[in-house]
Amino acid sequence: MASHLEGHVPAADCGLCPRLAAFRHKARLEEPGWFNSPVPSWGGDLDARLLIVGLAPGLRGANRTGRPFTGDHAGILLYATLAKHGFTTGSFAATPDDGLTLVDCRITNAVHCVPPQNKPLPAEISQCRRFLEAELVRLQSLACVVALGRIAHEAVIKACGQRLAAAPFSHGAVHRLAMGAGRQIDVVDSYHCSRYNTNTGVLTPAMFDEVFARVRQLLKT
Repeated sequence: MASHLEGHVPAADCGLCPRLAAFRHKARLEEPGWFNSPVPSWGGDLDARLLIVGLAPGLRGANRTGRPFTGDHAGILLYATLAKHGFTTGSFAATPDDGLTLVDCRITNAVHCVPPQNKPLPAEISQCRRFLEAELVRLQSLACVVALGRIAHEAVIKACGQRLAAAPFSHGAVHRLAMGAGRQIDVVDSYHCSRYNTNTGVLTPAMFDEVFARVRQLLKT
């Protein structure tokens, strides 16, 4: 039987979460040309100082394309904002072959597999946290994490071995966490850039821009 791990990411046939594995299998039958596997972290540069953590792949977004925030509405605001603050080169065209490159930045999710109705269960979030922990460990130059939404925030805080009560989620909040061995990182909270949040005004482009302006300030220190 294949291992659940291939390096620091889930294997393509990862079965840690039976419900998510069954949902992936169903999607493969319905859309065999889609990615339909655990979506790996993206960025390529292990010296990156910024890590962005989302919730999970969207069914017709990263689950289809294989690249985080690519192919769904959330990626439009995210990649435009990253470009504005110098974290990308190239042009975003919502396809994994558009030539876009991240600069000093990586992107991952709290849960690597698409969940039904975009709602992972607590046990699934817990099972997948091992991969976030591995990502945090191997990014030795990491200085800042942007957590998109409460679930991503809580996954990051737990992955850092910290108590949730000591770092409550709040849009725009900055939490400085000790990582051991003298390392510290700043966790910056943001509402998720989902279609629902942007359409209802929970998150505006100006609010999102302020989050990454704050990140740029933190990376200068």
